Amino acid sequence: MSAEHPDFIRDTRTSYDTIADAYSERFPADGPAGLHVERALFGAFAELVRATGAAAPVADLGSGPGHITAHLRDLGLPVFGVDVSPRMVALARRGYPELRFHVGSMTSLDLPDATLGGITALYSIIHVPDEHLPATLAEFRRVLVPGGYVLLAFQAGSEEDTEHLHLAERFGHEISLDYYWRDPDAVAEQLGKAGLRLHTRVLREAQEGEVRPRAFLLARRDG
Repeated sequence: MSAEHPDFIRDTRTSYDTIADAYSERFPADGPAGLHVERALFGAFAELVRATGAAAPVADLGSGPGHITAHLRDLGLPVFGVDVSPRMVALARRGYPELRFHVGSMTSLDLPDATLGGITALYSIIHVPDEHLPATLAEFRRVLVPGGYVLLAFQAGSEEDTEHLHLAERFGHEISLDYYWRDPDAVAEQLGKAGLRLHTRVLREAQEGEVRPRAFLLARRDG
């Protein structure tokens, strides 16, 4: 693989291609309906993006089956989805034929500079190794218009309790998928170093069926 497409991207793509159908069944289209904190943050994100007046599109990075992409569309955003897994993109296109979905990697977006009014990356940076995270966040800043927003969501760990989890099996399928739990303060610091100023920080405690708290960071590219 080239420097732009390292092994972790290959492994993530292959793993999600393998489990895409089972994943889509496990997380149905009405998923956002029960996520009250998330829905509030999506609404705030949509209002802030619209308030910039840029009229630039929004990219949902790691869009999976497309459920959140469609929810953002329902909030009035001109949104499209990007996912590293061709099978996930195929499922999203089938489920939401009126929306655009593309195969691509958030670490190297096929977009010109200052193209996007907003970015959502929901539980997708968890597959980016620590050494690649600064460059990934810098890529987010590159494609955002001045004043554009990025909303991150990830399972949180503390400085004393961060883990790297490797899964060799999920949904009964053999995979090779790595997960990185991160301290929200550390990610906020990385956002700042990438030129993205923190706007809002939310930590939601783990709910039924969850093991870890959920962190949400909303940041803005200054002009």
